[in-house]
Amino acid sequence: MSVQSAAADVDVDLKQLFASLARNWLRIVLVTLVVTGLAFALAWLATPYYKATAKLEIGSRESEYTRPPGTNDDDKPILDEQGVATQVQIISSPDILRQVATKLNLDKLPEFDETLKMSALGRILVLVGLKSDPFDIPPEERVLNAMHDKLNVYAVEKTRAIAIEFASKDPQLAADIANGIAIAYIASKSDAKLESNAAATDFLAPEIADLQNRVKDAEAKVAAFRAQSDLLMGGNNAVLPTQQLAELSSELSRVRASRAAAEASAESVRRALQNGGSLDSVPEVLSSELIQRLRERQVELRANIADLSTTLLDNHPRIRALKSQLADLDGQIRNEAQKIIRGLSAQAQTAKAREDQLLADVNTLKAASARAGEQQVQLDALQRDANVQRQQLESYMASYNAAASRKDRKYSPVAASLIAQAQVPSQPYFPKIGPITGAAAAASLLLMAIGTLLAELFSGRAMRPAPGARFESIEQVAMPVARTEPAIDDERRAFAPYEQAAAGHSIAEAELPRPSEPVEVHAPAARPADSVVGPSQPGKSALEPRQSRLGEIDVDKAAEKLIASGAARAIFVSPEGDEAAASAVLVAREVSDAGLRVLLLDLTASGAASRPMLDSSLFPGITNLLASEAQFSDVIHPDLYSDAHVIPVGTADPVRAMRAADRLPIIMQSLTTAYDLVVVECGPADAQGISRLVGDGTEVFLSMLEADDQVTQAAVKLIENGYPDVTLVTPVGHEPGDPLPGRRSAA
Repeated sequence: MSVQSAAADVDVDLKQLFASLARNWLRIVLVTLVVTGLAFALAWLATPYYKATAKLEIGSRESEYTRPPGTNDDDKPILDEQGVATQVQIISSPDILRQVATKLNLDKLPEFDETLKMSALGRILVLVGLKSDPFDIPPEERVLNAMHDKLNVYAVEKTRAIAIEFASKDPQLAADIANGIAIAYIASKSDAKLESNAAATDFLAPEIADLQNRVKDAEAKVAAFRAQSDLLMGGNNAVLPTQQLAELSSELSRVRASRAAAEASAESVRRALQNGGSLDSVPEVLSSELIQRLRERQVELRANIADLSTTLLDNHPRIRALKSQLADLDGQIRNEAQKIIRGLSAQAQTAKAREDQLLADVNTLKAASARAGEQQVQLDALQRDANVQRQQLESYMASYNAAASRKDRKYSPVAASLIAQAQVPSQPYFPKIGPITGAAAAASLLLMAIGTLLAELFSGRAMRPAPGARFESIEQVAMPVARTEPAIDDERRAFAPYEQAAAGHSIAEAELPRPSEPVEVHAPAARPADSVVGPSQPGKSALEPRQSRLGEIDVDKAAEKLIASGAARAIFVSPEGDEAAASAVLVAREVSDAGLRVLLLDLTASGAASRPMLDSSLFPGITNLLASEAQFSDVIHPDLYSDAHVIPVGTADPVRAMRAADRLPIIMQSLTTAYDLVVVECGPADAQGISRLVGDGTEVFLSMLEADDQVTQAAVKLIENGYPDVTLVTPVGHEPGDPLPGRRSAA
């Protein structure tokens, strides 16, 4: 079966949609004016409220001259967002509000205690249980609740300022309460500081007395241990053994260096004498005055010998005497060198003895210094404890003096100040008559416009077939008419009248189109009984030349054909009138009994197809749907004798319904989407009348009772106008099955 989505084949007609605003402009304007008037009246009659605002700055207010020594503002943390938010909560705390309420006697005002002047409406609401009884709440709590409702405390964005807003019917009272809350907050912070100073002095006084005793005991322990351990302090805060050890170590190093130098000098002189070398290179020899004089005499003798050698020979007595003196000088120089060696050796031995003595003293002082170090550790511990006690005592005494001076002078700088005092407001902040009235007018106008557009959209009047859809807007279809004259559609085309088969009279009371709408009326055409009969052989039916293309079947075969082909639509044309419409009803019931979802759409003039299924013609139907008087759920009814559903003709004005006839393709598409098969009984319609009802999966049937000329003419016209596969079906001889239990048989 071919199932299609109706949503894909329809569009929203924006022109038709927004034209509904013009059609309903009077209703929209009236509702808007009424709502605007009510809003204006309520705003005008409402009690005005005045709002006053006071501002506080949160920050240090300590002067540099009163600040405790050693502190500054940089040492105090700056309040962050959480700190400012905490102060906001403190300002709106019940303690602050209670102080203001007591000071201003707010419990005497009906604005803050509704029990003082309770309205009759309020008493009735309390009696019926729609409102809690204010007398059950304590008076103080009632006042605090009223103040909370009218109070707004918030932190000014990106600052450390706090705004206090209070609303009241009395502008002076609003300013007084806002300023009173700010002053009470500052006073509470000052009292808290005074209480803190008093608590600090009460705590520090006994602590200082106790610390003084502990410091005295600690320092006494230090002095006693120092005397007991004989720890005498030398230079550089070192104990005496340690200082002596350092000095002896330095002396020992010097003595060792001196001994080593003397031994080295003696050894060098000794080697020079043994090797016969010159003694002039030895520093100790050069530093001896005697040797220097002997050297000078030796040089002088050598000079004399050299002078005399120029005139005298070597054996000359004078030269020999000079040489003998020179030899004696060399011996004396060697003897003096030996003495120097012996002196250096004696000096080295003396240094060695001094070194041994110093080494013994150093070892002795090492042991003494070790013992002094152990005792110094204990002394340092006692000294450290005494220093800690002393520092704590000094800190406590400084804090005590600062707190005591602030307590005695009642000086408590608060980290908050009133930077903007609340002024008496001159204009109420509520109600704003202009904005409220304008907002009500705009909102009501917008809501009415939206409601009108939604009603137009959901009613389907603003829907039109999509361009290129598989169905076209219908121009002419067999529909019920109100009288024998043709009905007029939106395109001013006349619909052919049909006879009323079941009713004994036509609906003559139906309203004709207004005279302002042009109407084109055509007289009913006479039935051309013999217009399609060939003149050559009388008595031959016009169906004979096309017999190969037509087949006559009964109701059961028609139902089987629809089920086998999977058709989505079955169009029944009944040229013989309402009696032949039974074929559509019987076929719909047969297909429904086979288990398919079937709906029959009755488009006959008199409702001949739907009346046997509902036993009444008063149900809403297709005309109500086209006239936007009902929805799909209102016009679809169950068949009394099967599981099929039926949409009857309906009870709406046919003329009004025909103006929306172009919605029939949309309705057909929606029905074929919801049902397996849609059976449409069109009555005595022609090919042009059913052409806009067909779609994919459509079977066309011609219902007949007898094969007369009327049926022949209708079949020929259908074949010639594009329906060669039309099938003849007859209800004659059909035996319907037993009705469902509990239901009565059709007549």
